[in-house]
Amino acid sequence: MTGAAWAETSPWATRDFANVNPEARFPIQFIERLPLIPQRPLVRYGITLLLCIAATWIRWELDDAFPPGYPYLTFFPAVILSSFLFGPRPGILAALICCFCAWYLFIPPRFGFALDYRTLVSLAFYIGVVVVDITLVHLMQRANARLHAAQEEVKVLAEQRGILAERTELLFQELQHRVGNNLQMIGAVLSLQMRGLDEPTARRAIGDAAARLQVIGRIQRQLYRSDGELVPLDRFVRDLSGQIMDSNGREGITCKIYVEPGIVLRPDAAVPVALILSEAIVNALEHGLALRDEGTIRVSVRRESGAIALTVEDDGQGLAAGFDLEQAQSIGLRISRVLSRQLEARFALENIVGENIVGKSARTGTRMTLLLPPCRAADPE
Repeated sequence: MTGAAWAETSPWATRDFANVNPEARFPIQFIERLPLIPQRPLVRYGITLLLCIAATWIRWELDDAFPPGYPYLTFFPAVILSSFLFGPRPGILAALICCFCAWYLFIPPRFGFALDYRTLVSLAFYIGVVVVDITLVHLMQRANARLHAAQEEVKVLAEQRGILAERTELLFQELQHRVGNNLQMIGAVLSLQMRGLDEPTARRAIGDAAARLQVIGRIQRQLYRSDGELVPLDRFVRDLSGQIMDSNGREGITCKIYVEPGIVLRPDAAVPVALILSEAIVNALEHGLALRDEGTIRVSVRRESGAIALTVEDDGQGLAAGFDLEQAQSIGLRISRVLSRQLEARFALENIVGENIVGKSARTGTRMTLLLPPCRAADPE
């Protein structure tokens, strides 16, 4: 199993050891260090010998308390401890020393190495038990070593992933910043070029192009968060509308915004929608409210049966009589129509019809409606 796969499946990978109580953490740290002092073999074998001597002494002192037939009873812990603390080789040494001590001191006839049928059976039983003990301890320590190595690998991978995420975020921010700067710089160059033109139509065309590039630059900067995720529409619409209103500089014109929270558009839809919104607000300022010192623009974004409805309304003079959206030659409206077709959305521009005091219809402003299909949302319902 690779480190990445282990990180996904092992409960050890998700455990936060930094928050573990120090008293509970100590046994884990101790087990991770086994076998102990591998660089000092003489110390390991010396302690193993002391464990064997201690086991022999305890067996000797308790000899009268044990019934006949238990010569190895105190020697098994010495073998297990030696294997557990210092590895299989000290465990094998302890098993051999304990075997000869028990054989010589506690298997009748004592103080000799008699070899009869009962002694062979007893020695075979002892050898089988210690082999199983040493093998199990060794396998446990190998598994523990692999687990510790996997934990270290996961830790390194997590650190590398964190560093990579930070670099990616910085690069993304730098890319967005440079794209926005470049677009706004191109708009500034066009504005400078416009100053050298005398023909009104050319000046107006270049001025419109420069203004739209400036808007696209602002959109590019505001569209994404620092982590690369798209900004929700409620925040983005407020920021973009506020910038357009501030740049217009008409204090008597207010902009009211009603946006349903949690709506996020797909990346391929966010920029076109932002451009259409910008064009609608600019048209309301330059045409619907051109002759007024005071007025209100209302921007609304909400879900309607799964679709996303964007509306921009003003309380200005409304559209001229006989206005036909498909025949309109305004660059802004033509751009909005083209972008709405690309989005497979329904785009409409109409007068808001209300009722006056005597019950007759009257024009009370203009409404732009953009109805986006559900597939344009980042989280379509």
